[in-house]
Amino acid sequence: MIHIYSEALHKTISVNRLIGKIEGDSKGPTVVFFSGIHGNETAGVFALEEVLGKIKPKEIKGTVCGISGNLKALEANQRYIDKDLNRVWTDQNLEILERKKKRSFEEQEQMELLKILKNILDKNTGPFYFIDLHTTSSKSAPFITINDAIINRKFSKQFPVPIVLGIEEYLNGPLLSYINSMGYMSLGFESGQHDDVNAITNSIAFIYLSLVFANVADRENIPNFEEYYDRLIIESKTNNGFFEIIDLHKIKRRESFKMLNGFENFQFVKKHTPLAVSNRKNVESKHNAQIFMPLYQTQGEEGFFIIRKIKPFFLKLSVILRKLKADRLLILLPGISWSDSKKQSLLVNLKTARFMAKPIFHLLGYRNRQLDKTHLKLFNRERTAKTKMYKNETWYKHGNS
Repeated sequence: MIHIYSEALHKTISVNRLIGKIEGDSKGPTVVFFSGIHGNETAGVFALEEVLGKIKPKEIKGTVCGISGNLKALEANQRYIDKDLNRVWTDQNLEILERKKKRSFEEQEQMELLKILKNILDKNTGPFYFIDLHTTSSKSAPFITINDAIINRKFSKQFPVPIVLGIEEYLNGPLLSYINSMGYMSLGFESGQHDDVNAITNSIAFIYLSLVFANVADRENIPNFEEYYDRLIIESKTNNGFFEIIDLHKIKRRESFKMLNGFENFQFVKKHTPLAVSNRKNVESKHNAQIFMPLYQTQGEEGFFIIRKIKPFFLKLSVILRKLKADRLLILLPGISWSDSKKQSLLVNLKTARFMAKPIFHLLGYRNRQLDKTHLKLFNRERTAKTKMYKNETWYKHGNS
C-alpha cells in the first residue's frame, strides 16, 4: 500500500495496485480503468477511489476494475523514476523484459501490470473496455485520445468531449496502443491540468459515463448522470468533434527545451508563431492550426503537438473504405507489400511509392512508423480489431464514425 497526496484536494489517500474491483450480480462486459501510469497524474486515482467506493454490485452487470499504474512514482509525485512507464509497451521491450534478471523500478511495475492484464483477459468475459486516465501539464479542456480504429471512434463519440486521432503515429510504446494491438477497445481520457480540482471532478464524471455507455450500469442507477454529461459539455469549451495530430516537436537527448508561457490545449496558433525555445532558438509553429499538449514540466519527451479538425466527410468515407477492405488494393501498387504473412501491416518503399500521400493511408486505417530513410512500416488497427466482440453493442450499431 502506498500514500498519494493530492495538492488539489489537500488530501492523502492510501491505495494498493488494485484500487477496487466490483463484480456485478449478473454477467456483462468488463471495464478496466488505469490511473497514475504517470506518477504526477494523481487525479484518476482519486476519482477511481471515490467512484468505486460508492458503486454496489447489485447496480452493475459484469466487472469493473480500477488499477494504479506507477506506484513508486505516484508516491514520489513525479512522472517516472527511471523511465516513462507509458512508453515501454512494445513487443520488443516485453521480450527483453521477460529475460531480464535485474529490473528497474518501471520494469518491475510493468511486469506486475502485465500479469494483471493477462489475468483480467483470462478470467473475465467480454466485451472488454480499457480506459487510461491522465492529466496534462498545461491548462486544458478534457479530451479523449485514441488509436484510429472504428471500435474506438464509435465508443468515444458517445462522450461530449473532443477526440484526438493518430497519437500512435507519434508515440512509441503507450499502454493503450499495446492493448489496442490485441484488438480491444481502448481510449485515453485527459481530464485537465495536473493539480486542478476540476481534473478530479471531470474524471469522476467520465468514469460514470463510461460505465453507462459500456452497458455495465443503467443510467437510472447513476443519480447525477445528466449533470456529469452536462459538466463535460461545459468543460470541453465547444471543442467537440474529431481532431488529428499533424506535427510533433520531439525533444532530443540533451536538448534544452522550454515552452513559452501562456499556451493552452486546443488554442489556435498562426504559422510562424513562436511556441518554445530550443537550444536558445525559437521553435515556431509550421501550421495555422491548434496547439496540443504543450509541455510545462521537466520530465517528458514531447514538447508539443499540433492538431487540426477532421471534416465529417472524411470520417464517413474512411468507415466505408475500411468496411470494403479497400486497403487490399494497395499491394497492387509499386513499392507496397505486406510486411508479413499475417497481413496486419504494410511495408512501403519510399523510393517507388513517394506518390502515396499520408492522408490516403489514414483513410484506410494505416498509421506509419519510419523504419529508415527509405522505408515505412504501416500498421492497420482494423485488421487486428476484435470487431465481432462489439458489433452487437448499441453504440457500435448506431454510431456512424
